[in-house]
Formats: sequence, C-alpha cells, structure tokens
Amino acid sequence: MASPNLETINRDLAQNPQALVEWAIAQGKRPICTTNFRPFEAVILHMVTQAQPDIPIVWMDSGYNTQATYAFADALIKRLNLNVVSFVPQRTRAHREALEGDFPGIDDPHHAAFTQEVKIEPFERALGEMRPDVWFTALRAEDTAERAKMQPVSLGNGDLLKVAPVLHWSAKQMHEYLVEHDLPNNFDYFDPTKVEEKRECGLHLQH
Repeated sequence: MASPNLETINRDLAQNPQALVEWAIAQGKRPICTTNFRPFEAVILHMVTQAQPDIPIVWMDSGYNTQATYAFADALIKRLNLNVVSFVPQRTRAHREALEGDFPGIDDPHHAAFTQEVKIEPFERALGEMRPDVWFTALRAEDTAERAKMQPVSLGNGDLLKVAPVLHWSAKQMHEYLVEHDLPNNFDYFDPTKVEEKRECGLHLQH
C-alpha cells in the first residue's frame, strides 16, 4: 500500500466520516472493522458496510459482556448482515473464574494480565491471522484524554492504516446519525478491562 499524505487526508476529511471510510477502503485490500457493540457502535458498522458490505467485522468477545450487549449484537448482526469474525480468549470465562475467581479490579496487580488475556491477545491473534492493511475503529476524541490527541488516520505497526472516521463527532452527532438511519443503540454495556468509562484498556495505546 502506497503511503498516503495523511496530513492532507486528516485536514480534508476529518469532518466527513463517510467520505473518509470510502477513501480508506480504496487504500487497501484487506480492511477490517473492529467492534465491541458498545454505545453508538451501530454508526461505524453502518458506515463501513455502506462502503463494503462484506467487510470483516472483528469482534473480540471477552465473554464478560452484558446480556443486553449480546442481544444488541445479535440483532445488529442480522439487521446489517454483518460479516462477523469473532476472536475469544484461549480460556473460557468459566474456566478462568473456576481457577482465579471474578475479574480483578483496576487497582489489582493481576488486572494487566487479565486485560492481556481477554482483549489484547485475541486482538493480536486477529491481526496475525487476518493480516489487515486497513483497520476501522469507532474511537472518539471525547471518550478519553488519550484519544483526544489522536488523528482520524494514522499509520500503525507494519504500515497498518488505522482509521477512526467518527473521531471528531460528538455524542449528539452520533445520536443524530442513528436516528437518521433508524439504527438501534446499546447503553447497557460494561468492559471489565476498562471498568471506568473514561479509562483506556491499553489496546489503542499499543496498536
């Protein structure tokens, strides 16, 4: 993949997510979009499937999602006919909890190992098996201080083009998109690797 002028793309397309998605799709041959079916996730999934209906939707299912999140995921997969590829931890939740108990809190010294096991390792396995050249993610600047410093398009490890089309969109804009396209939302969501809403789990800081 040729190195695009990211400064120009970030300047010209930062406020036009659909155009940014379509530009990015044209840059590679093996695009993926990751999802965790959290609030507003239907926006990015609708955008990318408008540009490429069969794009692989990579779901790192930790096994710790809420019942509502699993129901939302199932409904959205059917609604958008998503090409979902799931990557799960090498141990089931039941196996892990039988040996180690409930997930550790963020102040527990075992929390980093837990995050590595249920989220980062499955994601790195996905990268190794799928070898994407374009990665779409639903990161938004207002989520965390770290994400506020990011650009909509950046180059990651191995020249992986990381694209966050809605990085600069507000919650209001996300909601308006859902309403415009009659898309569902999910607010009963919990991520045990983050626990706190404004905390990073580490995945997007490493990749």
